[in-house]
Amino acid sequence: MRRNKRERQRLLQATIEENPFITDEQLAEKFSVSIQTIRLDRLELSIPELRERIKHVAERTFADEVKSLPIEEVIGEIIDMQLDESAISIFDVKKEHVFKRNRIARGHHVFAQANSLAVAVINDELALTAKANIRFMRPVKEGERVVAKAKVKNLNENGRTIVEVNSYVGQELVFQGEFHMYRSNVVKKDGENDENRN
Repeated sequence: MRRNKRERQRLLQATIEENPFITDEQLAEKFSVSIQTIRLDRLELSIPELRERIKHVAERTFADEVKSLPIEEVIGEIIDMQLDESAISIFDVKKEHVFKRNRIARGHHVFAQANSLAVAVINDELALTAKANIRFMRPVKEGERVVAKAKVKNLNENGRTIVEVNSYVGQELVFQGEFHMYRSNVVKKDGENDENRN
């Protein structure tokens, strides 16, 4: 059902407020209009494009949470974070990230997204990668969105934490990494940190 412009823009604003990560393509499909119409509506409503919305939400939500590195040094945009538990980031592969000849992403970008997420999820001001076991499952191409999911597997008493990161394009696994992280505060079994003990 086609709606008039005012009604569409009202619903568009409500939809984006509810889900800031919705794309212009998804909005165009939802409202049965062209992508250009959605972009014009966003401009009139002063709603920034998806990338800016994600950045804004991430900065507002996670800037104070991430301790191990400044939020702007994380490769990709963090969209979910529970320190010492799990984290998710998204990375859009653009022209500057790929080889010109075949439009395949340079591996260090995919690795950097996973590695910086493994660092960011650590609840410590000092977190360093001591060792990494990685596997690239398939090449990532220009225009694809990589969703990296980090899970803290092992909080060790010796100052090491293992973080597993799986990266996906859609439902397809494209990268696997197991990161052995060094941290300065030693996590005890009861969840209390050494540095907090009296």
